[in-house]
Amino acid sequence: MSIAERNANRRHGREIEGITACLLPFEEDGSIAKEAFQESVRRTEAAGLKCAVNMDTGYANYLTEDERNQVLDWTREALGSDKPFVAGVFVEGLEGDLIDLYHRGGDQIAARGGTPILFQTTRFHDWAADKIVDLYAKVCAPYEAVLGFELGKIFAPNGMIYSEEIVSGLMRIPSLKGMKHSSLSRDEELKRLALRDEIRPDFRIYTGNDLGIDMIEYGSDYLLGLAAFCPEKFAERDRLWREGDEAYYELNDALQYLGNVAFRPAVPAYKHSCAVFQHLLSRIPSSEPHPRCPRRPEWEAGILSDCAKRLGYEI
Repeated sequence: MSIAERNANRRHGREIEGITACLLPFEEDGSIAKEAFQESVRRTEAAGLKCAVNMDTGYANYLTEDERNQVLDWTREALGSDKPFVAGVFVEGLEGDLIDLYHRGGDQIAARGGTPILFQTTRFHDWAADKIVDLYAKVCAPYEAVLGFELGKIFAPNGMIYSEEIVSGLMRIPSLKGMKHSSLSRDEELKRLALRDEIRPDFRIYTGNDLGIDMIEYGSDYLLGLAAFCPEKFAERDRLWREGDEAYYELNDALQYLGNVAFRPAVPAYKHSCAVFQHLLSRIPSSEPHPRCPRRPEWEAGILSDCAKRLGYEI
């Protein structure tokens, strides 16, 4: 797609569905900061974004099943009985039939009124396209709504960016309502959008490109770890785009500056950056990430303080 074609395809005035991959914060003693987590869930909902929990930003790959279920309970409690949320189904490293494993995780989420989003597993990295699509069809069948996930290996080794054949097959599964695309490639995501428009216009493509958050201008919605840093600023940006307010560009640039800093290599350490940023805003009790998470350098707070000030926060 040429630059002229891309510009012609920008979708002004569109209502954007924004989902925040919520951070799981920790106390100074290393225990999970339940109250701070629940406050972040309520803050995200109040800003007008949906919450996604047990995602990469929530250390789903490091938590036990019991801990993930605790997070689900805390989320339901924080949101009340009727607010929707999304939660990850993580099966990497588990033994047993994959369909049964996905259903076990999906049932735990659905029982609490959430929408499951399916993390990939290295177990089907070498599968043929039709076998992967068939797996998704069987996993999604019992549920009213499910989301899928394309996660680049830069984020996690169990991730996989699908072929066009797989994506087109997934779009034809009725209860699969959308897919988070995290390749960090604009070209790949634009191909997804074009395929969506051709096959199933109501299918949601949620950008996971924290280095290209303006993909919303071209028809993507979003499910971003970056939105966990400051969900209220993302909600404001979305409103400005919808209303055609030129202030959108300055705010989007400031958010992208934050994204460029936070998602620099090593990319998985962005979760520590998020904790540092949230701690600077006095929203969580410590800047500590999960103990197994890659860490940022000691000077991280200094550069993130500059990002926060550009967004209008007083540090």
